[in-house]
Amino acid sequence: MRAISLGLLSTLSMASSLIASPLAAQQASDAMAPERATGVATAERAEAKTFMVAAANPLAAAAGRDVLARGGNAIDAMVAVQSVLGLVEPQSSGLGGGAFLVYYDASSGKVTTFDGRETAPMEATPKLFLDDQGQPLKFMDAVVGGRSVGTPGTVKLLHEVHSKLGKAEWAGLFDPAIKLASEGFEVSPRLATLVAAEGDRLKTYEGTTGYFFDDAGAPLQAGNVLKNEDYAQTLRTIAAGGANAFYEGAIAEAIVKTVREAEGNPGVLSLADLANYRIKEREAVCLTYRALDVCGMGPPSSGAAAVGQILGILENFDLRNLGPRNPESWRLIGDAQRLAFADRERYLADTDFVPAPIKGLLAKEYLSGRASLLDTKKALSKDAVTAGEPTWDHALLFGEGDAIELPSTSHFVIVDAQGNVVSMTTTIENGFGSRLMTNGFLLNNELTDFSFKTHADGIPVANRVEPGKRPRSSMSPTIVMKDGKPLLAVGSPGGSQIIGYVAQALVAYIDWQMPVEEIVAMPHLINRFGTYDLEAGTWAEEMAEPLQSLGYEVKVGEMNSGLHAIELTPSGLLGSADPRREGVALGE
Repeated sequence: MRAISLGLLSTLSMASSLIASPLAAQQASDAMAPERATGVATAERAEAKTFMVAAANPLAAAAGRDVLARGGNAIDAMVAVQSVLGLVEPQSSGLGGGAFLVYYDASSGKVTTFDGRETAPMEATPKLFLDDQGQPLKFMDAVVGGRSVGTPGTVKLLHEVHSKLGKAEWAGLFDPAIKLASEGFEVSPRLATLVAAEGDRLKTYEGTTGYFFDDAGAPLQAGNVLKNEDYAQTLRTIAAGGANAFYEGAIAEAIVKTVREAEGNPGVLSLADLANYRIKEREAVCLTYRALDVCGMGPPSSGAAAVGQILGILENFDLRNLGPRNPESWRLIGDAQRLAFADRERYLADTDFVPAPIKGLLAKEYLSGRASLLDTKKALSKDAVTAGEPTWDHALLFGEGDAIELPSTSHFVIVDAQGNVVSMTTTIENGFGSRLMTNGFLLNNELTDFSFKTHADGIPVANRVEPGKRPRSSMSPTIVMKDGKPLLAVGSPGGSQIIGYVAQALVAYIDWQMPVEEIVAMPHLINRFGTYDLEAGTWAEEMAEPLQSLGYEVKVGEMNSGLHAIELTPSGLLGSADPRREGVALGE
């Protein structure tokens, strides 16, 4: 018996039969993606006994659920979910992007991570994002076109991890996405809204113009049936030939041609970059918080280290008794975030190129010292929020970078019948990536996650562009462990706000003991760089005046998270999807 609430069933029905009239489309948009000033909808909770998938689109979640129902495992379902997401949610992730996977293997009892982050082309130089006068380019001038495209990693991650850990036949896992691409799927309200909002930038290149706009130049409407035979053929090729069919041959040649011939802003990606791309299996970065082990992705992601630092600082305070509606809780959380971001900007980057003091940043003594800075009744002054001096394995110092991460991306979580757990964050970076399209998929703009400047006060920036290097990310796929067993899988999209979204969800779950449907829908309050961002239309706005009285600058606005979570309990699985987007949790 499928364990899914009536609310989830109605959401699925809405996703598969969107109404084309403008009024109905607006109503559907309000119901499924309430990114507006009237607040966040209540999240649904799914319950299951055996397995579950929570993903950002009902069609993708259903594809993963069906793989599990046929006896496939979490890795098999991961392939199906990602291949559908790249079709129905192309603005967020896909074959032209990269991903981080945090994986719990039930047979070994271990958590490991797989790095499918994009890499800088070998022809890239530290001056890639500088103008002729040596000044950093404007962000969107760098994004749109080939200059920003890194070597995609998603396809190789899917294939290599499946080859190692998958159970079902590789080729069959693409059938749902191939069918949807060939026969057509109904455009969701969220995709239609984002296409319209993107406007002229999405019309920069012919491939995206022809796909997302009609002959008269009008954008896709919610409920339009959209086919993508090029994407279907790409998937057939990958299904038959594995990752090599993507990284070599006709698909690779088309990617390189699209990048290097992008009018007005060509890039330097080469066939050699694609052929030489490698997945990295890396040790998970874990921190113990309230006797639970919180494990995530280490560099080139800053996610696990920054989330771990926030929690490690907060462990010195009694958040449980303070509660979620107390300004004092948010003073502590906000300044813990600011201190973690100060360290992040100074120290974190691709550790295949620069060392990072991960052990020092997460050391209990170091975090206790950082927490002592919060022993005040007011917000930390700007001058007080600086990078600390963690213990290094050896001496080295970096300047602070200026990378910009804008929210897009997608996250999904999967638990299979054997107890294997997938927590995967996947991206093409900014919405619609580089706006370049080939073979039915968009190419990433991931290189703009590097710092545009190479030095600060004469000191090299850790996250500067270098050939073959992976840009720093904030993606924070996370698995929480209790006594060596998985307890919660969670993550979110959202650019650099991801760290705050995930840290807040963990505090809500661990300290305030909220159920999964509440942690994904909870109003957001985030402070990265001094200004406190409060989510419009929610009780977070009630904190504006108290936080201002504590000395914070406050900004109220939309905060577009996409949290997905599955809790593993003795009696079964509990899952939920962020109501700010179109996701669902499905299980049996």
